[in-house]
Amino acid sequence: MKVSDILRVKGNTLYTVTPDEPLARAIDVMAEKDIGSLVVMDHGDLVGMLTFREVILCIVKNGGAVGSTLVRSAMDDHPLTCTSETDLDEVRRMMLDRHARYMPVMERRMLMGVISFYDVAKAVVDSQNFENKMLKAYIRDWPGGEEETPRS
Repeated sequence: MKVSDILRVKGNTLYTVTPDEPLARAIDVMAEKDIGSLVVMDHGDLVGMLTFREVILCIVKNGGAVGSTLVRSAMDDHPLTCTSETDLDEVRRMMLDRHARYMPVMERRMLMGVISFYDVAKAVVDSQNFENKMLKAYIRDWPGGEEETPRS
């Protein structure tokens, strides 16, 4: 299974911010849209990722306040990325190694979407459920060992 399979099901709604936006505004967008991350773009280029992890770390560092902090001060400026052709097993490994919950999907320099660890887990579970269903159907339809004898 590839990342493109997840994006096809998930859709392509993207939420972005710029590095010079106030962090408070980014937090408002995340809360309003009920999302856990924002892609940080600057002049069409991916420059970072802002997740609730970075927001919380920033707030703790600032003594519990957001203040006038800009997104650039809180964002992860070296986010993991993948392509739509990346295999899901590789994405899982990358996300687990870096404890990343969100990953931008890039094609060259174009942002194609964002996948979450939830999206990856759901795709794996759905695939396993389908496989289990097919195996159970195969077992149920297994040919009998004895041939039926016609009744007289």
